[in-house]
Amino acid sequence: MTVWDEVVGQPSAVAELRAAAENPSAMTHAWLFTGPPGSGRSVAARAFAAALQCPQHGCGQCTSCHTVMAGTHSDVREIVPEGLSISVKAMRTLVQQAARKPAMGRYQILVITDADRLTENAANALLKFVEEPPDQTIFLLCAPSDHPEDVRITIRSRCRAIALRIPSPDAIADVLVRRDGIDPEQARWAASVSGGHVGRARRLARDEAARKHRDAVLGLPMRIRGLGDAFAFAGDVVRDAKAEATELSETRDLAEREELAVAMGAGGTGKGVAAAARGAKAAEKELERQQKSRHTRTQRDAIDRALTDLAGFYRDALVAGSGAAVALTHPDRESDVRAAATHWSPESLLRRLEAVLACRTALDVNVKPEIAVEAMMTALHRG
Repeated sequence: MTVWDEVVGQPSAVAELRAAAENPSAMTHAWLFTGPPGSGRSVAARAFAAALQCPQHGCGQCTSCHTVMAGTHSDVREIVPEGLSISVKAMRTLVQQAARKPAMGRYQILVITDADRLTENAANALLKFVEEPPDQTIFLLCAPSDHPEDVRITIRSRCRAIALRIPSPDAIADVLVRRDGIDPEQARWAASVSGGHVGRARRLARDEAARKHRDAVLGLPMRIRGLGDAFAFAGDVVRDAKAEATELSETRDLAEREELAVAMGAGGTGKGVAAAARGAKAAEKELERQQKSRHTRTQRDAIDRALTDLAGFYRDALVAGSGAAVALTHPDRESDVRAAATHWSPESLLRRLEAVLACRTALDVNVKPEIAVEAMMTALHRG
């Protein structure tokens, strides 16, 4: 097993990255990994970072490979934004750290897993370093596309692009069985309904609650009979997303608060207790702010998964109605898809699909989730 085995269904990208890791003359200081959600942008960037630090260019067995893939290598820093954006303060701190000389490996490597979440000021702070890169520093940026809305052209023009594609269901099923030990039949089903998203396939294969959420969402199009249903189902979608976000965040939030309390000397006595308490209050407020931002992001992601499933349903109905010999996004819902194609005209299906996509856009610009989802459900009822 090499680090490249972690990159699913991307043979051309792996070949290019492997060649660059093995040949210093083919290297450049900044790389941009683009591809649809679930294509493995951050996994490919992490594997490339491991190959750059590894004496054997990604053997998967040495200390460098293990620590990079585990996220503990001292010369590889990875930014995984948990809130809605990456701030300029965080970016300045990280790029300054990345400008130092490597302590153990050959390079200092900064991996930005969601470069599309950089604020304008954060992007400017990064640009200064990308324009005049320090020696032995490599920047690996990941974004959905190289569109200016995702990555500023001034940054994009200084990066070497690696375009990833949607992995095939067979490739996803293979990695679920081989790496995660999932039952082959379950892996094939999860891969077929994941829309090419490796992480979603793994979650559907392992988590019964995720499967129930998906079934509930995909049952909505055929259950909306009136405006009352539209508003009720909109409330269900938002409540389910909030419950999922709370479930994912509660344990982590509590652990972080306990760690902070210990770090700030909770329960201590002595002359410095009052000063420590004042510092603890400020630290607690900052932690609360970070946790609130992360909770909002988790909730938005849960709603977005539901919207992606709905968009796939209406897309499938359009495909079925046209008679095209194209694979369905949700093959296990074929009977409902064909019923929708029979009951609704192509124009009506297209309007419904546009309503789902408009809801995603509204959430991206911070429209309140309840309002955005209710507007979408009303449009789905009207057709």
